[in-house]
Parts: sequence; structure tokens; C-alpha cells
Amino acid sequence: DVQLQASGGGLVQTGGSLRLSCVVSGFSSDDYAIAWFRQAPGKEREAVSCIDASDGHTYIADTMKGRFTISKDNAKKLVYLQMNRLKPEDTAVYYCAVGTVVTMRPQLYFSWGQGTQVTVSS
Repeated sequence: DVQLQASGGGLVQTGGSLRLSCVVSGFSSDDYAIAWFRQAPGKEREAVSCIDASDGHTYIADTMKGRFTISKDNAKKLVYLQMNRLKPEDTAVYYCAVGTVVTMRPQLYFSWGQGTQVTVSS
């Protein structure tokens, strides 16, 4: 079974930074995508960023461009989400997910991690 483990969340002040990590195991294909989504209380799941493990193409939500970046280590099947200049509205549970194509649609991802909490204080 495909398993994902997200980590790196925590409490940070406005303007601070965090780096989230997602480790993927149990998936032998080298043609896959990993995405980050987030969900705040009372809100729907929101796409953050995704990356194609084979060619490195990335997508970042417009509201997070210039602050968030995604990167990968194919050998370790590890994906990072670097978050800078954090704002209170970034507070959410952040999830990583695996799919076979790069997309920002959560319905097209077949395996999800447990999520990691990010809290940005004023």
C-alpha cells in the first residue's frame, strides 16, 4: 500500500517560515505526482502546490506564489514545501497526496497522508 507521512508543521508568528516534508513509500512507479493541500476549519480543502516527479514541473496556487515553493528528492521519494512570510490565513492542516498525473484537483489523487498542523499567530 502507498503510504505518505507529512511532517514539519508547528506554531509560527506572522512573517515566519516553516518547511514541510512528505515521505512516500510503497509506490514503485517513477511516473507520479505529489501535491500539497490544506484545509482550515469551516473551509473546503484547498490546493497549495504540486510537482511532477519525472520532469519537475510545478504548480503553485496564485495566492501563495512568491511565498511558497515546492521541491523534491526523487531518490528518497521526498517532497518539501517551503513556506515563507507566513500569514494567519495560512493556518490549516496541510496534507500531501500522490497521484499519477500533475493536477490541482484533489479528486484525482489516490493516496493521502495524515496531515500536519500549521498555525500562524498574529
